[in-house]
Amino acid sequence: MAIERIPVNPVTWSTGLGFNQGEVVTGATRTLYCSGQTAMGADGKPQHEGDMVAQIRLSLDNLEAVLGDAEMSLSNLVRLNVYATDVDLLFQHYDALASRLGAAGVAPTTTMLGVTRLAVPGQMIELEGTSVA
Repeated sequence: MAIERIPVNPVTWSTGLGFNQGEVVTGATRTLYCSGQTAMGADGKPQHEGDMVAQIRLSLDNLEAVLGDAEMSLSNLVRLNVYATDVDLLFQHYDALASRLGAAGVAPTTTMLGVTRLAVPGQMIELEGTSVA
């Protein structure tokens, strides 16, 4: 059975920001719950301190690596939680996140939270996803 994704948007303002209010998924046989991904290098050391755009890109790369190991991609993402230490700064560079999701053809349900800090000092953004295949 093929996966079917049906956007649920009782209001439409969110679609302009690149996310759906809800999404009904049918036909999925596997669900992947991803731990939060930050701008950590393969060696486990934080990268790009103070550079929000670089941290967004590396966090997405790391999320894609987890998805890839499960034979999925960003196109399978149905839920994305975004944690940021500076939401205003994130919004200034939100296109780095939204354009990558748009290129994958997805508008996952999204929650964005401002947090005081993340687990690793110097990290500014953390991406936690749920994917289906």
